[in-house]
Amino acid sequence: MTCLPNDQLLQMETTCGSLLYELQIIWDEVGETETERDKLLLELEQECLEVYRRKVDQASRSRAQLRQAIADSEAELASICSAMGERPVYLRQSNHKAGSLKEELNEILPQLEEMRKRKSERSNQFLEVQEQIQKISNEIRPGEVYSSKMVADESDLSTKRLEEFYRQLQALQKEKSDRLKQVLDLLSSLNSLCSVLGMDFKHTISQIHPSLEDTGGSNSVSNETIERLDSVIHGLRDIKLQRMQKLQDLATSMLELWNLMDTPTEEQQLFHNVTSNIAAAEHEITEPGTLSLDFINYVEAEVSRLEELKASKMKDLVLKKKAELEELRRRTHLLAGANGDIEFAVEAIESGAIDPCMVLEQIEIQISIAKEEAFSRKDILEKVEKWVTACEEECWLEEYNRDENRYNAGRGAHLTLKRAEKARAIVNKIPAMVEGLVAKTMAWEREKGIPFTYDGVQLLSMLEEYTLLRQEKEQERKRQRDQKKLQGQLIAEQEALFGSKPSPSKTLSAKKVREPRPGGQAVGDSL
Repeated sequence: MTCLPNDQLLQMETTCGSLLYELQIIWDEVGETETERDKLLLELEQECLEVYRRKVDQASRSRAQLRQAIADSEAELASICSAMGERPVYLRQSNHKAGSLKEELNEILPQLEEMRKRKSERSNQFLEVQEQIQKISNEIRPGEVYSSKMVADESDLSTKRLEEFYRQLQALQKEKSDRLKQVLDLLSSLNSLCSVLGMDFKHTISQIHPSLEDTGGSNSVSNETIERLDSVIHGLRDIKLQRMQKLQDLATSMLELWNLMDTPTEEQQLFHNVTSNIAAAEHEITEPGTLSLDFINYVEAEVSRLEELKASKMKDLVLKKKAELEELRRRTHLLAGANGDIEFAVEAIESGAIDPCMVLEQIEIQISIAKEEAFSRKDILEKVEKWVTACEEECWLEEYNRDENRYNAGRGAHLTLKRAEKARAIVNKIPAMVEGLVAKTMAWEREKGIPFTYDGVQLLSMLEEYTLLRQEKEQERKRQRDQKKLQGQLIAEQEALFGSKPSPSKTLSAKKVREPRPGGQAVGDSL
């Protein structure tokens, strides 16, 4: 406690002394006894003490309040610093040079006010970022409760936690941006589908979510909206595929009818946009109205008209189909087993005894069967064609080898030699061709349960016959080589015994064989 100045105490003592002296004079005049005087002085002293005590108590309470205010301020300041994740900005000075309690309180209060202001600003930042998180979360997943706790106790206002919220907000903003792009892509796909199918795009999206109609507003990006968009697009894509298939079937029928009836090109051009999409993929059909119901009905009506026209030209159609069947069988080397029945049916059509539609249906069935057989025989037939070509080369090579003048240097001789070399290379592959063809044919016959025929002859029999013939030729060539070798040995023995001069004809023949070609190489050297 601060002591009073000495002059002030002296003045107080002087004042109290003069008052006490004046009281003594009064008591003398009154005639108060010593006992009364002592009693009155004691009372006066007690009253002074009470006044002092009240003042001391009042000062003590004021000091306690100041200390409590300082402690509360320090605690609040520490709490704010802790909540904000910062070090305390005020540390009490414990040395003797510390100022008074009021000075200490006046020192801490501005810092407390500053931290309160910063805390309020930080709280507002938390509220703002969490409101944005809540808003975007509601847009993405409406109806779900936001998992993060809103700031209530304000026990953690650190920048680390705020950064976590900002990261969460950025993630949600990115998710919203991605979803918005997804929604726009889906709307673009839906618009394209509606355009192709001839449907009202705005009416379609209004059934999904009203916000999708508002081009200037914010489109809904919720899971439900995306799922409904996806579902509608899948549904419309199925419809598109169904209509595509129907239109392509109609286009196929239209082309067949045009070909059967020799429809003029000018008439075909009217439906070029139909036939041009006959083999188009789903993503290639984008022209507006191409798959609308009105357009499909229009095409269907045209096909029906052609069908009616076809009925009046059935005889010509039957003859064309008959020729198609014969050509197909010829290309695939199949026997025309039911050709006689078709000839009879054509005559019956002319006489009116048979419905031409029935005949045409039978021919169509036979064409379908022939196509299936042709498809299953395709690989083997390709190998047979290669084998037949190789056999032709083999025949040519045999004729070439029998020609005694094949080495004569005549005009075009070098081309003939090149062909002979090529033919030998092909002929050398024939055994492997035959072996592969036999294996392929046997596998085909095991699978189908029927023999593989080529122009009515079993292919395996043809191959077996060829193999035997080739073996016989090889044996004959070997026999001739052995005989020629034996003759050469006999001639050599005779020449050794009797001596012999080369005949002029042999010398001339040798010169011809060794006669050089253009380029300096002898004809005989190239073989």
